[in-house]
Amino acid sequence: MKYIHLFIVALSFAQLTYSQSYFEDAPHIKTVIFKPAEVNRYAPIIRLGEELFLSFDDLNADEHIYSYKIEHYTYDWKPSALAESEFIDGFAEDRIRNYENSFNTLQPYTYYQVTFPNRNTQIKISGNYMLSVINEFDEVVFKRRFVVYQPKVAVAVALYRSRDIATIEKKQAVEFSINHPGVTINNPQREIYPVILQNNNWQQAIYGLKPQFYRSNQLLYKYNKKTGFWGSNEFLFFDTKTIRSTSLNIAKIELGKNLYHTYLYTNEDRNFEPYTYFPDVNGNFYIRTIDTEYTNLEADYTWVHFYLKTPANLENKEVFVNGNFNNWELNNTNKLTFNKETQLYETKILLKQGFYNYSFVTRNNNGKISNYNIDGSHYETENDYTVIVYYNKFAERYYEVIGVGFGSSLKINN
Repeated sequence: MKYIHLFIVALSFAQLTYSQSYFEDAPHIKTVIFKPAEVNRYAPIIRLGEELFLSFDDLNADEHIYSYKIEHYTYDWKPSALAESEFIDGFAEDRIRNYENSFNTLQPYTYYQVTFPNRNTQIKISGNYMLSVINEFDEVVFKRRFVVYQPKVAVAVALYRSRDIATIEKKQAVEFSINHPGVTINNPQREIYPVILQNNNWQQAIYGLKPQFYRSNQLLYKYNKKTGFWGSNEFLFFDTKTIRSTSLNIAKIELGKNLYHTYLYTNEDRNFEPYTYFPDVNGNFYIRTIDTEYTNLEADYTWVHFYLKTPANLENKEVFVNGNFNNWELNNTNKLTFNKETQLYETKILLKQGFYNYSFVTRNNNGKISNYNIDGSHYETENDYTVIVYYNKFAERYYEVIGVGFGSSLKINN
């Protein structure tokens, strides 16, 4: 049986493209954490030589043998033409040897982890990479993207309110510059490919931007409409660090036949509510407990029940719970269904104990994703932005990543 399905939907608008790729994890694979080894960094974007940490749980809990495989990709996430020996020292595919079984949990699982570069796998060049985890039957059980860069250029990022009167209260625009005194760029229109991410979500990345202005060693991107993102709203959250008593945003907890069930308070449509600031972690999550010593092995799983009440007309639209906990993917695991009896959209998701950010998004029949139909959108919303600069020098066979810039709408300009 194959557990992974890949669908690619590309929507092209002149110089603007939203790239969307859907990967569905195997149903027994949960809590995939893929991030830099450094504390308080969540996006798998690293400098060449830095470490990435991968962990996941297998709910089958039978100590399956898993391997990882690393592949090099183009800037728009297509397999590159490079041979493994051109981007890897050592082995591009190797076993995951570090694993342990859970204990003191109602839900048994096997916890796996690996860090790389390691003695068997060292990455040689920058670029986009795809990590696949494969079982002993050569079946891919999940995939994750990551980016490796070399800081050859400096990328300065600034956030502005939209200049379009229709969206001035709702959108945030990204302006940036690429300073390249040490890199000779002969044809910026054809050699430089910037990509912009909001909260490290690849589902709505902006591609296809060309420099508008040139200085001696500087490329300027002063777009407003083409680099505009809906500000959306601050993420909702819940905390299951203890699953035997309620906490903020949790209405009740019950012990079911096999596992605990955590029932969140009903979330209401925020589309017409005024903006209210409260701190979040921009869609991320982290595993934690307050009554165990070894969180990775003693944190239990609970069925988290989500409820949404909305007067919005969602005809011909699907509704999803979204966040980094499900890799920002939209599939049946995190899709809500309408309950005619309660008049609510509902779903339940099996999640490991921890602190989670989430939001509600919709997808229409054309595949367009909206992060504002239900949660609303405000220019004041605090979001993280990342600009990744790809460089494809003339006659070069792959896309380098020569710089990464970061910005936050906490410092937004009028």
